[in-house]
Amino acid sequence: MAPPKPMVTNPLAALRAAIAPVRKAVNMRGEAEDIAGRLPPLMIEADRVAATVAPGIHGRRRIGQGESFWEFRPFRDEDPSQAIDWRQSAKTQNLFVREREWEAAASVWLWRDASASMNYMSDWGTCTKFERATVLSLALASLLIRGGERVAILGDDGAPAHGKTGLARLARTLMRAPSNGEASLPPKRRLPRHAQVVMVGDWLRATDEVESAIAHFASLGVRGHLIQVLDPAEEDLPFDGRTEFRDVEGPDRLIAGRAEHLRSAYKARLAELQHGLAQMSRKRLWTFAVHRTDRAPNAAVLALYTAMTAHKPMGRGRVRL
Repeated sequence: MAPPKPMVTNPLAALRAAIAPVRKAVNMRGEAEDIAGRLPPLMIEADRVAATVAPGIHGRRRIGQGESFWEFRPFRDEDPSQAIDWRQSAKTQNLFVREREWEAAASVWLWRDASASMNYMSDWGTCTKFERATVLSLALASLLIRGGERVAILGDDGAPAHGKTGLARLARTLMRAPSNGEASLPPKRRLPRHAQVVMVGDWLRATDEVESAIAHFASLGVRGHLIQVLDPAEEDLPFDGRTEFRDVEGPDRLIAGRAEHLRSAYKARLAELQHGLAQMSRKRLWTFAVHRTDRAPNAAVLALYTAMTAHKPMGRGRVRL
């Protein structure tokens, strides 16, 4: 005999509970569509930043093109048939291409955090962290490609891109709207020695997770650059009086009776976090810099490009861009 069904004592509460997931999904979709509508201007802004920075840059010291074997990779539709390594392909049921080391060694790999926390913008900010991180990444990619470099996106299956067509493909990948489904750390994929990695995010998470990602690439001989993008409210905590703080990626929330009383301890904790990020970066000969969304992106792009060109850190400890 089946157990009796529970009686609904509050139909209105049950109805609200039933539609809550739908309402949340609709709200998230609306936010994503709003961001998507602003993406073309982001590309225009990235082009403007790149054009402003370009006169002040110098050519990069390029790594010579060697013919050393790098790895076999699966054949892609855009690959010419003569690129297929038939001996390796005969061992399996799939087609493989033999890649030479120079095709990847001189490349730069970008990663931009697209998790939900990057969608934050306070009344003191000029754009969301996602929008600024996207502009920084696209402007840097544009400069690198203009200089003849190959640029790829960490986590994307596409080969390192070059030329205007390649830049357009990178833009489509970078301008995906942030969501709860996006990882807040880059994938730990294998990269060749002498490649460079640029990782842009807010890095407001446990430093051991970030250090694990840096250690992975550093162990491969890959040099890297860590950029922390923050909203001014996330650095200054300018709130006063009763304030509710909500976790944009979870259900946690905190209600402070007097938010100004938290300011000193909060700034000390943030400074500790940034000091840890700077220390772990310098330990592995990486660079670390902080950029706020209320500042112009031009200086940040120029400083990063110069650091990549000079093959030396942007400075000791934390650098502000």
